[in-house]
Amino acid sequence: MIEIKDCVMRFDDKNALDGISLTIPEGCAYGLLGSNGAGKSTLLRILSGIYRPTSGEVLIDGETVYNNVKNKKRVFFINDETVQFVNMTLTEMKNYYSRFYDSFSEELFEKLHKAVELPMNKRLSTFSKGMKRQAAVICGIACKTPYLFLDEAFDGLDPTMRIIVKQMLIDAMLDNNLTVIFSSHNLGEIDEFCDRVGLLHSGRVVFNRELDSVKGNIVKLQLAPEKPVSAEDWEGIEILHTETSGSITYLIVKGDRDRIKEKAMNLSPKLYDEIPLSLEEIFIYEMEVLGYDSSKLGE
Repeated sequence: MIEIKDCVMRFDDKNALDGISLTIPEGCAYGLLGSNGAGKSTLLRILSGIYRPTSGEVLIDGETVYNNVKNKKRVFFINDETVQFVNMTLTEMKNYYSRFYDSFSEELFEKLHKAVELPMNKRLSTFSKGMKRQAAVICGIACKTPYLFLDEAFDGLDPTMRIIVKQMLIDAMLDNNLTVIFSSHNLGEIDEFCDRVGLLHSGRVVFNRELDSVKGNIVKLQLAPEKPVSAEDWEGIEILHTETSGSITYLIVKGDRDRIKEKAMNLSPKLYDEIPLSLEEIFIYEMEVLGYDSSKLGE
């Protein structure tokens, strides 16, 4: 598994990471969320052994990564930029990685290549952004490392190719117990793919939870109570947001679902409805409670 302990990464006078601690279990799909400058790319580069943290400890399977050739062979990092490969063909890119990764599978590469049908002997400089991303993904999966890190994983992919790439990653997770960490601004993609999620803001961890637990205890209520709603009516339930429009009160509440419904029914409402919340709404409301500027979440 991955253990990040009090990790600080400082560039000049700025902390890109400010004391981050995370544990990411083996075999999970982990979504790393955050606005621009939150520290997502920096953290992935530290996990890949590109950067050495200013302080703190980053361990993969109990060992450091920086300057550790053995452990670096256990991770594959797909950067959000591919400029280093633009003068290569896909054949040359494949051969480059196969020299560094003993676990590289020609058979698996051929299988993945058939799904994307990229030209093998054209320079990557002639590829679109999405095609470059596909090339990196099939090389990364073919290396058969236990850990795969993707920065803005699905950026540049059309809807059909997003589905294909997601299925490739799911198959690799099932076949090889692959642990995938990917950063994204797109909460919908995280919602679809991940079983655990972390949110970074200004170099710090805001959330680190299983996705089901994030969704399971927050609900949006639409009520038409017979009397004005007060805090006393919701004792033991955390109210994240409330607003009233005419006779209808909207509440975002956090707690046990059965207890929430019991409290609502005590108000003898003429109308009671539970409205599903998107993952984006959940994070926005929770960030507001913690005092973060939720308007920056999607920047």
